[in-house]
Amino acid sequence: MPEGQVVQRTEKLATVESLQVDFKALGIEKGMVLLVHSSLSAMGWICGGPVAVIIALQEVLGETGTLVMPTHSTDLSDPSQWKNPPVPESWWQTIRETMPAYDPDLTPTRSMGKIAETFRKQKAVLRSAHPQSSFCARGPQASDIVNNHALAYGMGENSPLARIYDLHGFVLLLGVGHSSNTSIHLAEYRADFSSKRVVEEGAPILQAGSSTWTTFENIDVDDSDFDRLGEDFSGSDAGKLVQHGKVGIADCQLMPQRAVVDYAVNWLEKNRGK
Repeated sequence: MPEGQVVQRTEKLATVESLQVDFKALGIEKGMVLLVHSSLSAMGWICGGPVAVIIALQEVLGETGTLVMPTHSTDLSDPSQWKNPPVPESWWQTIRETMPAYDPDLTPTRSMGKIAETFRKQKAVLRSAHPQSSFCARGPQASDIVNNHALAYGMGENSPLARIYDLHGFVLLLGVGHSSNTSIHLAEYRADFSSKRVVEEGAPILQAGSSTWTTFENIDVDDSDFDRLGEDFSGSDAGKLVQHGKVGIADCQLMPQRAVVDYAVNWLEKNRGK
């Protein structure tokens, strides 16, 4: 959204201090492991933009809290699967042979928003090694979350999502809906449904100092029903654990990650493939 439109929608500008008040009112506490999905424009005009949001989150979490964000780079993938935009088939092999390898420090995010892209560049932030589905984290649990991120099945049991689950972490939907809730992908890996299938994916990674095109298995993830799942979750007993509130002018939800993942496993088994 153009910045001028964001200004027009904002009655009162947000600051680091006002954001801290909003985050605390929503239920964020010191010491939490917090996975954040965000839309900066949804929050209204903020003095300091994404930097202010990050500072406010870290102040509320304190030194004992750990902030996590998705830093996916889905453009490092097989060009035969590209749809937005597609490229000519005659380019595919050249792309596979020449695409620069994933570099946690250099590779930018794709479609993750300004807050996540800014966060990944902050000093002391660690980024996982997956070329497509990486996560960044900062705080005392950061290395436990991002280390040993497996190449195959990149949002499954050997992923930062599963480590957040182990740590009883929380999910903050900051101006976005459940279609952006990557934790539901962990439920896709855990659920048993008839339409579930394994696919082969590819990406350039560094091996012995050189970029190498590498293929690996994954499940065919699908977020097309995540919003419907989220609506059902909100109306369930488990959904009573969700805390709702405003940060700036954005509608936000804070929830225990385990609650939404466990609910989603059962929901997917009942609703997928029918």
